[in-house]
Amino acid sequence: MAGDGAGRPSGLAQPILAGLVAGLTGFAGAVALLIAGLTHLGATGAQAASAIFALSIVPGIVGVFLSLRYRMPLLVVWSTPGAALLLATGVPGSYADAIGAFLLCGLLILVTGLWPALARLVTRIPKPIASAMLAGVLFAICVAPVRAVAELPLLALPIVLTWLVLAKFAPRWAVPAALVVAIAVVVVSGQAQGGLDLGSADALVPLPVFTAPGFDPAVVFGIGIPLYLVTMAGQNVTGFAVLRTFGYEHPPARAALVTTGAGTLVTATFGGFAMNLAAITAAMVAGPEAHPDRDKRWVAGVSAAVTTAVLGAVAGVVTALFSASPPILLTAVAGLALFGALATAVTSALEDAAHRVTAVVTFLVAASGITIAGLGSAFWALIAGGVVMLWLSSWRRRHPADPAGADPAPN
Repeated sequence: MAGDGAGRPSGLAQPILAGLVAGLTGFAGAVALLIAGLTHLGATGAQAASAIFALSIVPGIVGVFLSLRYRMPLLVVWSTPGAALLLATGVPGSYADAIGAFLLCGLLILVTGLWPALARLVTRIPKPIASAMLAGVLFAICVAPVRAVAELPLLALPIVLTWLVLAKFAPRWAVPAALVVAIAVVVVSGQAQGGLDLGSADALVPLPVFTAPGFDPAVVFGIGIPLYLVTMAGQNVTGFAVLRTFGYEHPPARAALVTTGAGTLVTATFGGFAMNLAAITAAMVAGPEAHPDRDKRWVAGVSAAVTTAVLGAVAGVVTALFSASPPILLTAVAGLALFGALATAVTSALEDAAHRVTAVVTFLVAASGITIAGLGSAFWALIAGGVVMLWLSSWRRRHPADPAGADPAPN
């Protein structure tokens, strides 16, 4: 195969390969978090496998459609910060009630695409509040590798060390490699809880499992609204920014939101909690590494979408493996995958010195895991952050020269 001077394959092979890598790394880097989040809400192994299957097939189809229609690398994935929110949530209720929350999230994404005023409102959530809420949600998950090393050192250390070594020499493959090592540890160690049965074809072939939605208001709104907000702020807004960074000045925001919102509604009863534009992996298909010619990078989007859809076929195997592993091990792999996202969220939250106290309050409420009136900490973090920002901002407007109006900081 011919290549360019940098050793990359030429012609269409380059974007196809870039899309394949993006699809593989995106799936491997987030699947542990997805399983952990859904099982935390009460999903069975079959229901978690159904969710992976639905959130691979449908986003793959949507991604192919958008990339072909608009000739842009528009990669659609499940919401990584959304999965983190599911894992961190302390809202009581059944898995059926969570399905109701997924439907609400999908409806809100769809309405955002159809109603420009709502899209403008959501994208104007102050960055210190949105980023701090996300950081608080991620924090409890990102400490899981530390806890895993303390509780199960023989199992967790190989995973963490694999990630640490590759984080230096091959960062893109650090999390996928940690996932592979985690699977190997589960299989070889014999520490699987309840046994590991890979001989049953029925258990390994992913099938859609329908779950009728429940409508406990505390769960539906306590999960659905924060899930929508973190998906919009942490994924869609970022995804559009990535595309603009690489020269796609007018990404089809309306079409992306309408199709991903509708896709979430279609997949919600099968466990599909939220679909959105890719953010991190978007750079792998939208940047010059995918192809020097921007007009040919849409091929990478199609390739990544097809790869994502095909990977849905292994949902049963992955779920069976992780369902048999110690829960802390699964959360540890998810935590490793989110270190970069946590660093970005913390940096973004504290970037504006004038709103650092607001960001810290928002972060602490989100990280607390509290539940008040049936509503989880992510919801109350938004409320607390908004109240503190309004209070401090109103003081600054009345006393512009008063040092007491500034956020207190150590000398």
